[in-house]
Amino acid sequence: GLSVSVAPLYGAPSAAIDPFGALGVTPMSAAGGPTVAFDLKALDGATFSSQHLAGKVVVLNFWATWCGPCKEEMPSLARLQSQFDPGQVRVVTVTTDIHPKGIKQFLDHLGIKLPVLFDEDQELSRLFTVRGLPTTVLIDQGGQALGRAVGPRAWDSQESIALLRHVLDRQP
Repeated sequence: GLSVSVAPLYGAPSAAIDPFGALGVTPMSAAGGPTVAFDLKALDGATFSSQHLAGKVVVLNFWATWCGPCKEEMPSLARLQSQFDPGQVRVVTVTTDIHPKGIKQFLDHLGIKLPVLFDEDQELSRLFTVRGLPTTVLIDQGGQALGRAVGPRAWDSQESIALLRHVLDRQP
């Protein structure tokens, strides 16, 4: 008789099957509710409101300049942002560092132009249960936290781009 296989074709990318698993991103519970609103001071001194992120897929990266793996992954986050229209996808970084001059020097040295927000009281870090750095939270267009990656990732990899396209293609 005829046999039908539901296994992926040989050589098919695993990202097509599970874009979260392909990058090692842990899905977050759909029952978690929408992301809370926040207003944080940005590196440029302005106040950055989460309202600026409404309707966009957000890659929210928690990092610090004293964290070696954080500094190593930062260029890949900048390259990821360059792959997408900022009107659809925003890479936003959050730090508990208190030395804006050192952060600015680090970013300028690498030519990185990502928003850096200061989580001085660590309220946002607590809300997203950030226990280690770097931690990155993926948020959909409706403000729902979809997944978390603890530890560094190659954010400009094919798997990362596939994951963001997957989130962009689904409706929250």
